[in-house]
Amino acid sequence: MKKFYGAGMPGVNADELLGTLIVLEGPDGSGRSSQIRFLRSWLEGRGHAVVDLGLAKSGLIREELDTARRGNMLAPLTRTLFYATDLADQIENTLVPGLRAGSVVLADRYIFTLMARDLARGANINWLQQIFGFALIPDVVVYLDSTPETLAQRVLHRDGILDYWESGIDLGLSRDRYESFILYQTRLRQNFGDLLKSYDIRRVDGEQRQKAVQEDLRQHLIPVLAKPA
Repeated sequence: MKKFYGAGMPGVNADELLGTLIVLEGPDGSGRSSQIRFLRSWLEGRGHAVVDLGLAKSGLIREELDTARRGNMLAPLTRTLFYATDLADQIENTLVPGLRAGSVVLADRYIFTLMARDLARGANINWLQQIFGFALIPDVVVYLDSTPETLAQRVLHRDGILDYWESGIDLGLSRDRYESFILYQTRLRQNFGDLLKSYDIRRVDGEQRQKAVQEDLRQHLIPVLAKPA
């Protein structure tokens, strides 16, 4: 039976949510997006209807959030509330209907990335747990773990530049963007280490080749998919 981390969503009966919620966490450059794509194809090949979920995809506030991000105008509290609203809207309008229909909801990050980011900006863990109490507890969460140096190399090879927010420039860690990226991603990795201890999150070595990472991911998912609703 599905459960929420806190009070949950008003009017949602968890007993009606028959599908499976799979969450893949990992920072920019971890290979998360490619692995999500591979998982989707694999799941559909096994006969599962797949519904996608991801951060900053809510039609309710996506445009406003994108504008704030581009203008580097997000204060920590505003950032938290923006992303919490975004996720709550998606849970109500995408995740819940998908699970009611018996689908697999494949989430490209969830509350854990948001919590790790907010903790890096000084948020209190108890306050964050209350903020994200509306979130449904996933059937499985897997975290792709890579060193900050590997992440920087991959992002620079892909984009040619390190993102303002993914480098933690707003925190004033360093005037050098590369150094700031390493320092910020180190914080996030440490925060995820703490979250792995507090929540049932599995770790997969993201330093491996893509095929090996995908094989490890599937091994974590197969037992969950085999469970009766």
